[in-house]
Amino acid sequence: MSTPSLGGRLQRLFLTGLLTLLPIWLTWIVVKFVFVLLSEISTPWVAPLSQQIAAWFPNSLGWINAVSVQATIALGATVALILGVGWLARRVVGQRILGWLDALVRRIPLANVIYSSARKLLDILQTKPDGTQRVVLIEFPHRGMKSVGFVTRVIREQGTGRELAAVYVPTTPNPTSGYLEIVPLEAVTPTDWTVDQAMSFIISGGAVAPDFIPFDRPGRPAGADPAG
Repeated sequence: MSTPSLGGRLQRLFLTGLLTLLPIWLTWIVVKFVFVLLSEISTPWVAPLSQQIAAWFPNSLGWINAVSVQATIALGATVALILGVGWLARRVVGQRILGWLDALVRRIPLANVIYSSARKLLDILQTKPDGTQRVVLIEFPHRGMKSVGFVTRVIREQGTGRELAAVYVPTTPNPTSGYLEIVPLEAVTPTDWTVDQAMSFIISGGAVAPDFIPFDRPGRPAGADPAG
């Protein structure tokens, strides 16, 4: 049996190391995205405040002016804000305040469209669907390949009345971006996944998945035309 060449050994070592680090890398990408996103929310007021504190106490608190420290403080402030909003949302007074803010945003041109659309999408994903499975598989980006999607609404085709599903297909590993597809309802493959299970599957790049999935629609032979 021949001894593997140096190039072959290095290639296997590289692939082994790459596969070992891939889960850590994916985790870092998602965590970094969330960390930067949350930090940027509070940075506009945390940065000047930190600079002012560092100017007042240069000897004892000069370190607070460091960019990494400001980012950490901003992250903590944003998390505290989110927890505070969650606490308020469970109180009558907080619900009234949030209701007032909701009405205010809905009166702002352009912002009301974005806010209302995002609000409806989150409400849809947090509630159980009526008659239509929320998590489905559709043939995307082309026939023979399936992507995980979320049915956000069922509409009808003008003229024929055929039922069409509006399906949001998130990307991996960042599910906040994706594609919106309109698919005939009879062409979607229903699943028994919850939204949380589907999100874990998407974020992990398929690593977190059940052993079996319904690739084809029930009652349709494998490889048959989805329109048939």
